[in-house]
Amino acid sequence: MRDFITHNWFTVFTVLSLALIVAAKFVNTFRFNDFLLVVSNSKYLKIYSKDQKFIDVFDSFLFVNLAIGLSIFIYFFYSTLISPLPFNLIDFVKLIFTVSTVIIIKTLLERLIGSLFEIDDLIDNYLFQKTTFRNYSGLILLASNLYLIYVGTHMAIVLSVTVCLICIVNFLGFFSSFKSYQKALIPNFFYFLLYLCALEIGPYVLLYKVIRDYNT
Repeated sequence: MRDFITHNWFTVFTVLSLALIVAAKFVNTFRFNDFLLVVSNSKYLKIYSKDQKFIDVFDSFLFVNLAIGLSIFIYFFYSTLISPLPFNLIDFVKLIFTVSTVIIIKTLLERLIGSLFEIDDLIDNYLFQKTTFRNYSGLILLASNLYLIYVGTHMAIVLSVTVCLICIVNFLGFFSSFKSYQKALIPNFFYFLLYLCALEIGPYVLLYKVIRDYNT
């Protein structure tokens, strides 16, 4: 009965994710079509980085999809590769809230750093590129989660392949950003490394420890 209930709730969250993606496409169909090709074409980054908003409806829909998809993926990853984890709706909602909060606070800190060092334009463009590829990862997570929920075979392989794909996608985003701003980054490479450790790696290590400690 527990598996049946779990899959019912995962179905609800998956349908919600699909609805969010459809909503993003409804808000701006042309932008969504360009977004789907962002891994192989820089057209999306060049066009839409000029119209950045502090709160963007299109990106907001994709961000919520990412938070839901990443939370489902974390559940399966932990349950499959670390330790079996019974599903609890309240705990799962807390996980979604934690994932969302970590990403939002991290983004706000990066904007604050941009303001403090008076490099707002540089940080805004960098965050737009990073947010774009991160939201693209949400589409990969959705496809992976559908397999994990409704097929459920060779799960360790699917989890590993998904992690590799997400790493590749985000590395492409990172490389695109580095290529665009290498003249500004190379002279300050030491500070760039500190930034990577403090704001790119640190929050995710902290998130992992919170999840691990909560279930021990």
